[in-house]
Formats: sequence, C-alpha cells, structure tokens
Amino acid sequence: MAEIDYSDDSIRSLDWKEHIRLRPGMYIGKLGDGSAYDDGIYVLLKEILDNSIDEFVMGSGRTIEVTVTDKRVSIRDYGRGIPLGKVIDCVSKINTGGKYDSKAFQKSVGLNGVGTKAVNALSSSFSVQSYRDGRTKKAEFEQGVLVNDQPETETTQRNGTAVVFYADDTIFRHYHYIPEFVESMIWNYVFLNSGLTINFNGTKYFSERGLYDLLTRNTDVETIRYPIIHLKGDDIEVAMTHGQQYGEEYYSFVNG
Repeated sequence: MAEIDYSDDSIRSLDWKEHIRLRPGMYIGKLGDGSAYDDGIYVLLKEILDNSIDEFVMGSGRTIEVTVTDKRVSIRDYGRGIPLGKVIDCVSKINTGGKYDSKAFQKSVGLNGVGTKAVNALSSSFSVQSYRDGRTKKAEFEQGVLVNDQPETETTQRNGTAVVFYADDTIFRHYHYIPEFVESMIWNYVFLNSGLTINFNGTKYFSERGLYDLLTRNTDVETIRYPIIHLKGDDIEVAMTHGQQYGEEYYSFVNG
C-alpha cells in the first residue's frame, strides 16, 4: 500500500462558516429533508426562536410572529432588539453574544453563542434587522457571507428583532417544513412560557396556566383519577395526574 502523504500542506484552518458548513451535524444534528421532527431544518427555526423566547423571559416582548411559507422562515419579536452596533457580530462572529453577561440575561435558552451563526452559515439567504429606540439596522448574508450592510436609519417600528432565512438546499436537499411539527414546537414554547403569545401563520398560540395546560391538552380529562396537581416556583414547574393506563408518560423540560 502506497504511503499517504501527511505534511504541512495537509493541515487546514477553517473560518467559522466553513467549519459549520463542512460539519453541520455538529451544530444542528440531522440533515434530513424535514420529514422527521428532529431534522436540522427545525433546529434552525428553533435556534432563532430561542433568542426571541429569551427576550420574553427577560420581560421584553409578549408576542412573537412566526411565518413559515414554503422554504422561507420569518421570525419577528418585540424584545429589546440587538444593540445596533453589534447586529453583524451577533450573527457572524462565533462565540459572540449577550448571554455571557448575567446582567443582560439572567436566564436564557441559548448560552454558547453559536446558534444564530449556524443558521446564518447554513442558509442560502439570511437577513437580520434590529429595531431599537427609533433606529434600525439591517444586514443580509448568503451562506454566512455578508452581502449587504445597510447603514442605520430612523424607524417608527416597535423595538425588537426580525430574522428571515432560507435553509440552504445544497445542504438540506429537497427539504420542506411540515406545519404539524412546527405547531408542536410552538405549543411547547407557550406551555413553558405562560403569558407568551406566538402567532404562527396567522393562528395565535397562548397558554395561561403553563404545564397545567400541557397536561390538559395531552390527557383525556374524563379518564384521569383526580384533578391535575400544578406546582410552580421560580426555577421549576411540575404538573401531574394519574389516568387509567398502566404505563407512564413524562414530559420533562430543562433550561426552558
């Protein structure tokens, strides 16, 4: 067997977007076409939505708009908005974000500064726009490469952040979003964040009682043995009951 050359020329250094695009499974799991609930295209949606959820958790923005049409995903929240001078950095510099600062985010779902950058790198088209205190900043990317850096302008829009992306079909081949999978994800978000409203493709999703509502939705209330027990503290929430079946079902959530 011929000896394989292993020299200085064999060593490569990848920039942030090249590494994500070369090894996407490290960042978003499966590269399926959307026919399974855990396919990567749903992780992309979740990574952006998590940032909007974090704004709600921090007391900013009680409504999130989510629109999924064909291959286009649009998410608009009404939180504080990304600081305008850092809009580009927050979506294109790895390990960069506001969640390392416990003063800005006492609690958050996303913690590692990678999620939004992975969505950017794995999208054929990605745009982010922040609205903050009467000013706005927008940037557009293609496969993680900045193609349009718009200057700050005045705006009358409410504070918050808007992201629109198209997952790259050279990576997620022949993909499509199944609305039922997205709807299930959104129900879990509102169950875990009582008081939050998510508008998904024109339909409002809302939960007033959190995990109590989750059990009510997923249990035949006529067959349960006693009313649902619901306990809620600052960092933990529990809802439980017993039904007629022999098996057990658990819905467990950690860190939102």
